[in-house]
Amino acid sequence: MTVSFHKFGNGFFPGTGDMYEVGAREGTNYSINVPLKDGIDDVNYMHIFKPVMESVMLHYQPSVIVLQCGADSLGCDRLGCFNLSIKQHGDCVEVGTTLRLPIQFNIPRYMIVTWYHVAIT
Repeated sequence: MTVSFHKFGNGFFPGTGDMYEVGAREGTNYSINVPLKDGIDDVNYMHIFKPVMESVMLHYQPSVIVLQCGADSLGCDRLGCFNLSIKQHGDCVEVGTTLRLPIQFNIPRYMIVTWYHVAIT
């Protein structure tokens, strides 16, 4: 099960991640893409993030959460187009910890701990 919160559209690389892309073959319906618009801020992000994650947890009942994090959603990142704060990223991680499941963080050493992609297995 993979849940991805990301920018999509307008030729943005790699061009995948449409909300209708739900996985293939045995993985059908085990991929949830949440495409976001440029400039999304902390309040609007949490209004999307929390209910999506709660629904996924209820429906799929995973046994572990794996977080893959990136910094391009921060408001000051030159490659990104979102307007999220570091605090908001921490709030999303906190939502993950309240689910009382083991969490593995996949974060390159050179990155600030931020939230980009949630993979649930």
